[in-house]
Order: sequence, then structure tokens, then C-alpha cells
Amino acid sequence: MDDKISTAGNLLSASQPQIRDARGDLAADFVETVRPAILGGDVDRLKELIAPLHEADVGDLFEALPTEERTEFVRLLGSDFDFAVLTELDEKLRARLLEDLPPETVAEGVRQLDSDDAVTILEDLPPDERAEVLKRLPPVERVAVSRSLEYPEDSAGRLMQTEFIAVPPFWDVGRAIDYMREEDDLPDEFYELIVVDTGFHPIATVALDRLLRSRRRTTIEEIADTDIRKVHATDDQELVARLFERYNLVTAPVVDSDDRLVGVITVDDIVDVIEEEADEDIRRLGGVGDEETSDTVAYVARSRIPWLLVNVMTGFLAAAVIGFFDGTIQQMVALAVLMPIVASMGGNAGTQAMTVTVRAIATREIAIRAAYRVVGREMVVGCINGIVVALCVGAGAGLWFQNADIGAVIAVALIVNILVAGLVGSTIPLILDRLRIDPAVASGVILTAITDVTGFFVFLGLAGWWFGLF
Repeated sequence: MDDKISTAGNLLSASQPQIRDARGDLAADFVETVRPAILGGDVDRLKELIAPLHEADVGDLFEALPTEERTEFVRLLGSDFDFAVLTELDEKLRARLLEDLPPETVAEGVRQLDSDDAVTILEDLPPDERAEVLKRLPPVERVAVSRSLEYPEDSAGRLMQTEFIAVPPFWDVGRAIDYMREEDDLPDEFYELIVVDTGFHPIATVALDRLLRSRRRTTIEEIADTDIRKVHATDDQELVARLFERYNLVTAPVVDSDDRLVGVITVDDIVDVIEEEADEDIRRLGGVGDEETSDTVAYVARSRIPWLLVNVMTGFLAAAVIGFFDGTIQQMVALAVLMPIVASMGGNAGTQAMTVTVRAIATREIAIRAAYRVVGREMVVGCINGIVVALCVGAGAGLWFQNADIGAVIAVALIVNILVAGLVGSTIPLILDRLRIDPAVASGVILTAITDVTGFFVFLGLAGWWFGLF
């Protein structure tokens, strides 16, 4: 018997190639196994290959396929294609795929999804196509999805699912359990029951573990937790994510302007929000906007050009400072050799302070009262680091050019520039945040300009004075 099981297992392994490699990435061999089934229209083989896959795995496979094979992939699977896979794709890839699918296919796929996943897919469609898909949904689902789509983008209303379980406080545990067993229209997954009053206002929650451990005659009111954290449908998703993080929430009820229950948000949606917000901040720090790996070369190049042009302007500003000291540089070539060190060290030190400050602003770790303490800390750190780096670079430059005065000049310039970099890197994001300007976008450009100009001006000006070259 054991031999038969072992043989069956080996046959299964042979027919089902390894999906992930040792690093956890989608195995290239698996992709190349799937492609012939798509190109050959072998529906049975395709279904066999993707049957054991989670929707996230199918999403990775989908992104790995050539563009022309993705639509064919969906067409071959037909009603067996899980549209939840589309929620795992980046927005632009998802939008391009939806453009190639007929409205009736999209409507049929969306019908099988929870309302929050349906909203994620439909919000990427142009208004006319979205209306066409909504028209094909059953009335109850159409109303729920349409209402969520009316809320602002990146709000709790777009994030919530409208499937939930609400019970009155006077029910007993037995009635609540019987209701969940007998009712067909329940969420696929849920963790809490929401207790509502006669006006459908959420007043408490009951965790499933507590419900199942209670006797049937116990009333819901007796076991309910009244310490609930409600979310308003118009709240920004980033604020909701911080609420989940601060209070270790698994779910949270969502209410409208009249405090009536309209949906729930679950922690799996919040994980996506945290990743999205972190990804957005990282891209903004690099000045790459909202580009994705699936974007075309032309789009990526066009989106990056504005920031490069801004950097060109700051480069000309630094060049103007250098030009002011052209006579000094001509008389001592060593200064030209050492200038990049001054600029790069200031930029790197400033970037460290700026990154820490921008992150603290994004996670709301900096309160107004703590801002001065952060700036003071970065100033002290800049002073210490400036002295350590200055001693190393100064000694190296002095030995290189056999001139102790050059070592002293660059050492002083580095201390000043790194100190200024720490000050600018910590204060500029705070100032921009107070002015309602995204510090992740603008801080880097301002920091580069200030540290370059300061570094060159101090180094070349000090050298000219020290060696009497003016």
C-alpha cells in the first residue's frame, strides 16, 4: 500500500513541475511548461497545471507570460478563471487586460468575488465600460459595488467589503450560530460578528472564538466587546492602516456619515495598503512617479524626464558656484580632484537624515513636540560623523598630495557640509509636510542642491582664503 502511495506521489510530481524556486520566485521552468498549453489551446493540460496554484501564484504566472498570451490564458479557462487573480496584478497590467475582455466576461467573473475585490477590478475601467459591466450584475450586487465606487479613491469605502454578519444584542448564541448555519448569503471568510442597535449603528463586536466557547442560552450582549474601533467610509486608507497597526485589529466596521454600518475592512486588505503606501513612498524618493515594471519603455522614459530636468537645474546651480572659483581651481588642481568627495559625502549624509525623517513623517512617529528633538539629534549625529569622516579624508588627502594644508581644508569643509546636510535632511521634510507638500517627492531635489552648493562654496572658498589664491 505504501509503495502504491509513493508511486502515485512520484507520478504527480512528474506531471506537476516545481512552481517556486529556492528563493521563492516563480520557477522559469514552470512558466515554460505552461506556455505550450496556452499556445496549443490545451485546456485540460492548462487546468491541470494551475489547479494547485493559489491566486497569488497565478498572478505571478500571469505577469511572467508574454502580453499576447495573457488574454488567451483567460479565454481558455473561461468560467474556471478566478478573477480574484486580477487583484494580485499591478493596476496598469490589470487595466490593459480588462480592456481586451468583453463586458459580459468581466461581469461574470466579478459576480464570484467579494465586493471589495470587485471594486478593485472595476475602478480601473473607464466609466462607460464600468457602467456596462455594472448593468450586467444582479441588482443587489450592483447596488453594493456602485455605492463603494462612489467613495473617494484610496478611501475606506473603496477598501471595505459589504458582506458582513450583523446581529442584535438580544439574540442568544444559539440563534446566532443557527443563523450562520442556515443563511446562504454570508461572507466567504469572517472573524467577528458585528452587534448593531435598532438604527443599524455598530455598538460592539463578538469574536468567533468567544461565540463558539459560550453556551447557547448566553445573550450576545453578555459576550460582546464594546471597545470597537469604527472607521468612516471617507477616511483615507493610510489612516485606517495606522489604526489597524496601533490597535492590532483583525477587522473594523465601516460606517457612513450617519454612523450606520455599511461594510467591514479586514486585515488582509490592510496588508495590501501598507505595501502600496511603502512602495509609493520609495518611488517618490527616487523620483520615478507611479511607474510599474509592466510599463512600456516610452512611458517610463517620459515619466522620469521631468525629475531629471529638475536635477539639471540644480546641477547648473552647483556649476555656477564652481565657476565663481575657477581661478582658484586653476592654481591648485588638487581641489578639482577632491571636490567630488565633498559633494558626495554631504549628499549621502543628508540622504540618511532625510530618509529617517520622511519615514517618521509617513508613519506619524514625529509629533510637533518631537520635531525639534529629531532635528537636534541629526545635528549631533552630523557633527560626530563629520569629525570622524573629516579626520579620515583629511589624513588621506594630506598623504596623497603631500600637503597637510590640503588635508586640513577638506577636513573642515566636510565637517561643515555634513553638519549642514544633517540639518537640511531633517528640517526640509518637516517644513514641506507643514506646507502640505509631499516630502517624499520634493526633499531629495532640495537636499541635493543645498549640499552641493554648500560643499563647493565652503571647500573652494576656504581653500582660496587658506592658500591666499584670491
